[in-house]
Formats: sequence, structure tokens, C-alpha cells
Amino acid sequence: MDWGMENRLSRLIQADGRCLFLPVDHGYFQGPTHKLENPRKTIEPLLPYADAIFITRGVLRSSVDPDKTKPVILRVSGGTSIVGKDLAYEGITTSMEEAIRLNVCAVGISIFVGTDHEHDSLLNLAKLVDEGEKYGIPVMAVTAVGRELQKRDARYLALCSRIAAELGARVVKTYYCEKFERVTRGCPVPVVIAGGPKVDSEYEVLQFVHDGIQKGAIGVNLGRNIWQTAHPVAMIRAIRAIIHENASPEQAQELYDSVKSKKQ
Repeated sequence: MDWGMENRLSRLIQADGRCLFLPVDHGYFQGPTHKLENPRKTIEPLLPYADAIFITRGVLRSSVDPDKTKPVILRVSGGTSIVGKDLAYEGITTSMEEAIRLNVCAVGISIFVGTDHEHDSLLNLAKLVDEGEKYGIPVMAVTAVGRELQKRDARYLALCSRIAAELGARVVKTYYCEKFERVTRGCPVPVVIAGGPKVDSEYEVLQFVHDGIQKGAIGVNLGRNIWQTAHPVAMIRAIRAIIHENASPEQAQELYDSVKSKKQ
């Protein structure tokens, strides 16, 4: 592996082989997302506990101070919105030269396997990998499902993740699901958890994060399950304890409750 590629990956994936990525890129297709209306206000208290942030160039420049940041994974795909006809009709929106200017550690792109735009999204990934390998910048592929949430099963996600790895993604971001070990076992590059089933409590999030780590994920790329909670700092610290301190869901819940109580 080239020195630059290895250096960037080492800044994202910590010495213990684990990672906690904080995505705040949702506005690229959702607009002012709930509790992300003011990105700077959302990001600043959480940044100390994240290993990297997943972000667009616009929000990076406007809402993150260059001298107070963490490693950056730059969102470089888009071109669709929640009011449009098809979320899967994405293209590459940001050049590799721009990524270099912003000194990023990786770039991220969504793929839409099984949609009318599967072909284009996979070729976009392949082209981005070519550019990334040229400059030593890793590509993270995001196995997007658009509005079709029923696709979040092990067979489909294993297929998407393996295709992304085959096309050269260095990291794959995918959803937690039942039989998650089928996804990680079939993917020869590191897998991070994008989210999971809709749950009713913070403890259930901690449970699926812990289970996903036990079944082969190296970490998470969780946004709304952190910053849309009532106590985001407590939540990110609890998740961080599972990832980097091997805490159980019960231990993480105790930490969450402790941090939450100190804020009141």
C-alpha cells in the first residue's frame, strides 16, 4: 500500500482497529435536517469524541474550523433530493482536486444496487476509485437504499458490500441487519455500520452497535442515532465506549445515564 493511502487510513481507523465516524452530510439531499439545521452547533460538542467526520465541502468550509477538526471523509456524490423523483440518480459532485485542497483522509460515495441507476452508480464508484488510488485517497462506498428500506436484509447488503469491495472501495458503510455476520464475512475490506432498524430507545441502538462489532464491523458511521437524541454527547460517548473500550450495552447505558445526569 502506498504511504499516503496507508497514512490516511491510519488516521481514520485507530490503533485498536476500530473507528467512530460521525456523518453530518444529510443536508446534501434532505436540506435542513432536524437537529442539523445549524451544523456548527451540532458538530462542535460531538467532535472531540469522533474519530472522523463525514461531511460535504460546503458544510466543512462553513461550519468546521480548520484548526479544530478531525480527519475528514468528504461526501462527493449527490445531485438528487427528497422532493425529486429518484434518490438513486446520483452523480459525482466534487472533484478529487477539491478533496486534495481540503486535505481529506477519504472520500465517500453512495451506490444504488438493484435500482434503475445501478450501472451509473457503480461506474461512478469505479471511476472515483481510479482517481483516489492515483492520489492515495481511500474511497468509502455507502450502500444506499433510497426510499426502499425493506432492502436492509443480509442477502442484499452482503451483495452490495461485496460489489463495492470488488470495485476497489477501501471501506464500506452499510446497514446493520439480522445475520449481519453474513455481510462482514463476505466483504474483504473493513465494514462500518451506517444504522440499523428503527428503534425506540438509546439502549436498543447500543445493542445493535455492540452486536455489529461482535459480528465483524470495525466501527460505526452513525449520525441521527447520535445527534437526534435528547442527549447527543452522552450518546456518542456511550457508543465510543463500545467501540474503543469493549463496553457491553449495559456498561454503555450506565455511561450514557451518568453523562446525561451531569448535564441536568
